[in-house]
Amino acid sequence: MSLSKADFDSIQSELEGKNPRTVLKAALSQFDNIAISFSGAEDVVLIDLAYQINKNIKVFTLDTGRLHSETYRYIEEVRKHYQLDIEILTPENSPLEKLVSTKGLFSFYEDGHKECCGIRKIEPLRRKLSSLDAWITGQRKDQSLDTRQNIGEIEIDDAFSSDEKTLIKFNPLANWTSAQVWDYIEAYQVPYNKLHEQGFKSIGCEPCTRPTRPNQHEREGRWWWEDSGHKECGLHAKNS
Repeated sequence: MSLSKADFDSIQSELEGKNPRTVLKAALSQFDNIAISFSGAEDVVLIDLAYQINKNIKVFTLDTGRLHSETYRYIEEVRKHYQLDIEILTPENSPLEKLVSTKGLFSFYEDGHKECCGIRKIEPLRRKLSSLDAWITGQRKDQSLDTRQNIGEIEIDDAFSSDEKTLIKFNPLANWTSAQVWDYIEAYQVPYNKLHEQGFKSIGCEPCTRPTRPNQHEREGRWWWEDSGHKECGLHAKNS
């Protein structure tokens, strides 16, 4: 299914400032070929909310091959908790083997994370999104004042759209804060990654993520050896 510009503009206007449940209901009613991108605390809140609307929701996650062991256990915990078939996406062997054989396993410490993320995250995501009409993400404006302050509840995903198809992206939690996410998790006993109990706020690959101090922003724990601004891996390429 595709939306005309007039339909998109109408839905965008209707959803502006609405709560996550309303945005999710609109997303799931407008699109059958839609999936939730799952990795962290925000995404499992979306799964919990969407599951109450439609128990046949589609969920996918990216296995970069470099995740924490706690994250792998967390994926399995969520799968069992909601009785979901979570599609696990993995990178293509050939470019990954070439990268690690020519540059080693930790080249990102020297030349930045973009190349590694491109192979381990962006390529598998692009493959998946090419098969969807829309996707749902856990992006929040307060995750990054540099890159995410202008995200909307619904967007045209120019980065992953093609000449043949316009991809729609929904961000139901755009206006929520981290505190609201955790209030929901605690109130409804939603599963969460146990790394959060060790000081991790934003969790990515094991070599590129570390705990943050109480006074640090959550994104400070990601790619800490790089410039503090524009900390994006490219999954939300419009933000980069």
